[in-house]
Amino acid sequence: MKIAVLGGDGFIGWPTCLNLSDKGHEVHILDNLSRRWIDTELGVQSLTPMDSIQERTRIWYQETGRRIHFHLIDIARDYEVLKQWLAEYRPEAIVHFAEQRAAPYSMKSDRHKNYTVNNNVNATHNLLNALVELGLDSHLIHLGTMGVYGYSTVGAAIPEGYLEVGIDTMEGETARQEILYPSNPGSIYHMTKCLDQLLFQFYAKNDGLRITDLHQGIVWGTHTEQTRRHPQLVNRFDYDGDYGTVLNRFLIQAAIGYPLTVHGTGGQTRAFIHIEDSVRCIELALQTPPKRGSRVKIFNQMTETHRVRDLAELVARLTGSQVAYLPNPRKEAAENDLVVRNDQFIELGLNPITLEEGLLSEVVDVAKKFAYRVDRSRIPAVSAWTKDIASAIDRDPEGKRLKSVG
Repeated sequence: MKIAVLGGDGFIGWPTCLNLSDKGHEVHILDNLSRRWIDTELGVQSLTPMDSIQERTRIWYQETGRRIHFHLIDIARDYEVLKQWLAEYRPEAIVHFAEQRAAPYSMKSDRHKNYTVNNNVNATHNLLNALVELGLDSHLIHLGTMGVYGYSTVGAAIPEGYLEVGIDTMEGETARQEILYPSNPGSIYHMTKCLDQLLFQFYAKNDGLRITDLHQGIVWGTHTEQTRRHPQLVNRFDYDGDYGTVLNRFLIQAAIGYPLTVHGTGGQTRAFIHIEDSVRCIELALQTPPKRGSRVKIFNQMTETHRVRDLAELVARLTGSQVAYLPNPRKEAAENDLVVRNDQFIELGLNPITLEEGLLSEVVDVAKKFAYRVDRSRIPAVSAWTKDIASAIDRDPEGKRLKSVG
């Protein structure tokens, strides 16, 4: 199968490209390399040393004899270039990762909010628009987020995308129908993913596009089967306060003797998935496309849920680290429960990788190996959700000090 991977140079995109190429697919990366420019902007780099995308693909060919093709295209800005590429190559499937993916980065300033909305929404709409204009029946797989559901407690499991509701009619009867599960974004980034959902619903209904939307949890881990084959195939590892996911950040903090930073009470419950499972889920979604004219197919791409403070305690036990509680820069509930359905991927044969000490040790080993590359000043999460929260943190002298336990 000919597959276009938009954003294939990124954290999930790169191991996905390797896996699909390894399975014999013809893989084309479309990327504007913006994530690398953001590293330059923030003055921080991946913990793991990353070669250029050209060098990465060269090493993959050297090791496997399989080519991954790279095309420098900004799909959010270069609509005609994107349309021309699609017309020429006509991929059978498209995996869409080409969005700014960090909630903290999206909340840093008005400029970052504008960039996130412009990039993410335009990228998605340009792609949908071009597929319709060209009459291209590609199966589109989009990497969304569990964050579209929000993190409020409703006392019931979150279904996979759709919610059955009853509506009182004028005749006093109850009409049943399924609607998109109500959106409740917690950041500008999450809001763009909610807007993606509406775009997908419209284009599937209006133009018959075949779309799968994957609502993914927080990804942890570093290696996949393919990235282990050569040191230069290593995936990126973000540890900074804007892009580092919570569990990976705990692990790098433990590796360098830095307290594990829990923001607020640590009662936030989040959904998690190992990077191997993330890559596997995308492969399973490719194998089970929706039929033309059907509604958007939605999966919850996660394997387990944990409270942040419980994760910190797990890593602290494993590594002998201290846990530090800091003010929460996010505007969110101090405590929440999260129960999520993921029946579809389990039925398709996913055998989830769950948090185990052996796997955590592997990530700690990676963190220790490259600990010399850590800029400790970039570890704290400093992007505040509102000006009031930013002012409160600045005024709170106690909040500036690590309050450690354990």
